[in-house]
Amino acid sequence: MAQRKLGRNASQRKALLRNQVTNLLYHGKIKTTEAKAKEVRKIAEKLIAMGVREKDNYEEVTITAKVPKKDVNGKRIKEKVEGQKTVTIFEEVQKTIKKDNPSRLHARRQMLKILYPITQVEGRKKRQAKKVDLVDKIFSDIAPNYTSRNGGYTRIIKLGARKGDAAPEVIIELV
Repeated sequence: MAQRKLGRNASQRKALLRNQVTNLLYHGKIKTTEAKAKEVRKIAEKLIAMGVREKDNYEEVTITAKVPKKDVNGKRIKEKVEGQKTVTIFEEVQKTIKKDNPSRLHARRQMLKILYPITQVEGRKKRQAKKVDLVDKIFSDIAPNYTSRNGGYTRIIKLGARKGDAAPEVIIELV
């Protein structure tokens, strides 16, 4: 199966497609050219199919975690120790986590090979930025919607020619 070259060398093409697949899965829809959309569709459908296959393949495990104690304002409580600097006080908390089975872990790593990390900024402060776990979003939000579907997770809607170069533009979206 031949891949479209999209007028770029291999590394540029790979970066472009990774970026567009990441944005498609994060936003749910993107506007691009028809040739790019058809390439993005191939990759996105494989990732979603992987997510559908492995979405329930985990065990819930209860663990004991050390968490820093915090005061009313949300700041860590620190204590002076003789001859040392201030030390943060920790408390033990019971947490329930999802432990991936081997095939789900493999699927997660395959997805991470393709998807770029996303940082979501709320407001204009860098401190309020948080990383989005896009793989977890695929497993928990996107995949459950498609359990009854055998493929065909994306839709391409033609918009017509672009004004500058008359390239056929489309919207690709998750169904």
